[in-house]
Amino acid sequence: MNLDELNKCIIDCRKCTRLVEYRKNREVPARYAGEEYWDAPITGYGDINGKILIIGLAPAFNGGNRTGRIFTGDRSSDFLISSLYEVGLTNISTSENRDDGLEYKNMYITLALKCAPPDNKPLNEELKNCSGFMHQEMDEMKNVRAIVCLGKIAFDSIINYFKTRGINTKNMKFGHGEFYDISGIRLYGSYHPSPRNVNTGLLTKENFISLLKSVKEYAES
Repeated sequence: MNLDELNKCIIDCRKCTRLVEYRKNREVPARYAGEEYWDAPITGYGDINGKILIIGLAPAFNGGNRTGRIFTGDRSSDFLISSLYEVGLTNISTSENRDDGLEYKNMYITLALKCAPPDNKPLNEELKNCSGFMHQEMDEMKNVRAIVCLGKIAFDSIINYFKTRGINTKNMKFGHGEFYDISGIRLYGSYHPSPRNVNTGLLTKENFISLLKSVKEYAES
């Protein structure tokens, strides 16, 4: 299955009834009233042949689920894309809609869960249902050298991928700025660029950009 075929399978997926119903029934904020929502699973985006992979948790209901593109149209996207632009991994500093011309340089970005979950809290069963999609994306990334996991769930999801490939991941625990070398790939942990983490100072722009610079330097060395 090539990437186009995989993405079609992702968009057509309706395995998780709770997530499908959530998209249908959640109240839309007044500022987006009348706007047509994507309301379907979100595929990865970027260069599948790139050396860097970023994995997030799930699309935001009013972000990716609204716009139809990963990390697009919400505050987490603003923080992430502007930071990536600072280190030369995107061609523009904003991510507003699918037609804005955003391109990732030498990197691909995807999600552990392809649908927006209630309260941003996926069930284990939902993550399990979705894991095969991310595993296939990983298998397509023949040149990947560095992976950045945005949050513990993303980290645990990629650890599970390596376990299914028979790779020893014992004692590998999530921590911001922590990294592990696995079969020629360096796996990094990072706090998620959510408004909560940013507003509380848990994740600062300076700290995140510093991490991204290290990732880029390693991947391109």
